[in-house]
Amino acid sequence: MASEEPQPQVNIGDVTGSTFAVGNRAEARSYHGNAPTGDDDTERLLAALRELRADLSRTRRTEQTEDLDEALADADDEITRTGNTDGSRLRRLRELLGDAESLTAVLASAGTVAGLLGM
Repeated sequence: MASEEPQPQVNIGDVTGSTFAVGNRAEARSYHGNAPTGDDDTERLLAALRELRADLSRTRRTEQTEDLDEALADADDEITRTGNTDGSRLRRLRELLGDAESLTAVLASAGTVAGLLGM
């Protein structure tokens, strides 16, 4: 009788707060809180927020750009954690973008975020 070749084994014990993937095409994703909804509009907004933050990092820092960057970071964090962001946070972003009209005229990413916020 021929013996079978041993197969690779994976044993996972008690795991909390960790992310891992097993297999040739495995993909690990980690979410803190609820997983994002995957809503296309929310995903577009999240990408636009991140693009604007990257663009802001290349501008001269002012109180106005710091306030906007902080609000963008808060919205990014909330979307990443919950898959959504509340209306008051979006209103605050609209206000900050409205106050930074010169910035929205120069940075295409600011115009994109403004458009996604319905401005």
